[in-house]
Amino acid sequence: MPSFQPSRDEFLRLASEYTLVPVWREVLGDLETPVGVYRKLGAEPNSFLLESVEQGERWGRYSFIGLNPFTVMTARDGAVTFDGEQPPSAADAPDPLTALERALFGYKAPALPGLPPLHGGAVGYVGYDVVRYIERLPQTTTDDLGLPELWLLFTGQLLVFDHLRQRLSVISNVVIGDDPAAQYDDAVARAEALVTRIGAATGPGGLGEAPHLDGSVGEIRSNQTPADYMAKVERAKEHIAAGDIFQVVPSQRFETDTTAQPFDVYRVLRLVNPSPYMFYLQFPDVAIVGSSPEPHLRVFGREATIRPIAGTRPRGNDVEEDEKLAADLIADEKERAEHVMLVDLARNDLGRVCEPGTVRVEELMQIERYSHVMHIVSSVRGELAGGMTAFDALKASFPAGTVSGAPKIRAMEIIDDLEPTRRGPYAGAVGYFDFSGNLDTCIGLRTGYLRDGKAYLQAGAGIVADSVPEREEQETRDKARAFFVAVKAAESLS
Repeated sequence: MPSFQPSRDEFLRLASEYTLVPVWREVLGDLETPVGVYRKLGAEPNSFLLESVEQGERWGRYSFIGLNPFTVMTARDGAVTFDGEQPPSAADAPDPLTALERALFGYKAPALPGLPPLHGGAVGYVGYDVVRYIERLPQTTTDDLGLPELWLLFTGQLLVFDHLRQRLSVISNVVIGDDPAAQYDDAVARAEALVTRIGAATGPGGLGEAPHLDGSVGEIRSNQTPADYMAKVERAKEHIAAGDIFQVVPSQRFETDTTAQPFDVYRVLRLVNPSPYMFYLQFPDVAIVGSSPEPHLRVFGREATIRPIAGTRPRGNDVEEDEKLAADLIADEKERAEHVMLVDLARNDLGRVCEPGTVRVEELMQIERYSHVMHIVSSVRGELAGGMTAFDALKASFPAGTVSGAPKIRAMEIIDDLEPTRRGPYAGAVGYFDFSGNLDTCIGLRTGYLRDGKAYLQAGAGIVADSVPEREEQETRDKARAFFVAVKAAESLS
C-alpha cells in the first residue's frame, strides 16, 4: 500500500484547524522528465510547467507541473472572476491584486515537513496593465489581443520533480469541506490515478527527429515599422532632454503565422534559450510560453529581492568575440548609466516597504550570458517592515523599472503615448504566490503567446539621452529572436 502524508488520522486533525491541507506521496523519478511527463498528460487546459536554468548552464533543483486547479482566477477591466471554488474573502475587493491577496490569505494551510518549496498557491501571470489599479494612468491604448489582465491557477494537483534526490512528489491540495474523511480518500485516489496515468502513458509520437535549428525565423511582422519605432525613440529622447524622465522603455510586438504546436515551441525554446525562468502556461484558448532571464520580485519570509537586468549585447560567434563584447558592454558608459539608474529605482521601490537601513546592493554589474544575448545584472535585497506583506512589495515595485523607466510613473505615461496597444502579459509578472505569503515572480520578458495559428512576442529597449535609434530598434529584434527561432524549428515537430 503506498504511503501518503499526512496519515488519514493526522489529516482529519489538521482539517479541524486549517482550511486547506495537502496530501502527498513520493515516487522514484529517475525515469521521467518534466517535459516528458507534461507531454504524456497532454498539456491539458488550465495546466502549467515551471522549470529553471541557473547561470545559463545548470538545470535548477525543482520543476513543477500543475493541473486540475480548484479555481481559476481571471480579471478583465477590473472585474474578477473565479471559475471553481469561490474564495469568500475575495468578494468586493477594490481591484484584482487585492482580490488575489485576499483569496490566498483566505486559505489557511499548515507548514508540513517534507514538502517542496512550492506545494500550493496560485500560478500564472499578472499583466502589465494591472498597474492601472495601482497608479493613475491614461487609458489611451487599445486592447487588441483581449487577454485577461491577470490569469492564475490555484493549484489542485502538483507534480514536483526534485532533480537532486531523483524523487517525484505527487500532491493533492484539499480545500476542506463538510466531509474531510471522504475528501482524504478522494485525494489519495486522485494521486494514485495520476501516478498510474504517468506510468501507463507513452506520449504522442514517440521520439521523433531533433528540431532543425538553422537560425531561421520566417516572416516576422511588427505592430509598427522600424521607422515608426525609431521615431518613437527620438520622441523619448526629447522627453529626456526636457527633463521629464531619465529613461523609458518603449516596445514593439512581433508576430508570425505558424503551424507549430504550442508545447513543441516550449520544447525547442528550452533548448535554444535556457533561462532562470522557463514556463509553459496552457489556458483554454491560448498558451503562454516564456524563457525570462529576469526576476521581478522574490519574497521568502521577510526578505524581498529584486535583480535588475539592463544593458545588452549579442553573443559572440566564438569565445574571443564573446569576451570582447562583454568587455565592451561593461565599459559602455550609456549602458552603465542606464543600469545604475535602475538599481537606484529598485532600491527606492524596496525602500518603500522595507525596514530602514536593510536595503542593500549585494551584487553590482555582473555579466550574465544567455543563448543569444548577454546582460548586466545586479541584486538588491531588503527586509520587509512590520505590517508589510509580499503584495505590498509587489505593488511598490510593479511593473519593474527595467520595462518601464525612471521616474516610473511619468515613464509609464509616456509609454502609453508611444505604444499603440496594451502590453498584456509582456512586462508584467509571471510566477507563483503561495498560501504562506511568499512569492517568486519573473518579468514577462522573452514571453510569447500562441493561439489561432499565430505566435506573438513583445520586446523593448531602454532609452536614455544618448541612445541611437537604429541600435535600439535592433536590440528589440535581438531579444525576440530566440523565441521565433523556436517557433520556426517547432514546426518540424508538429
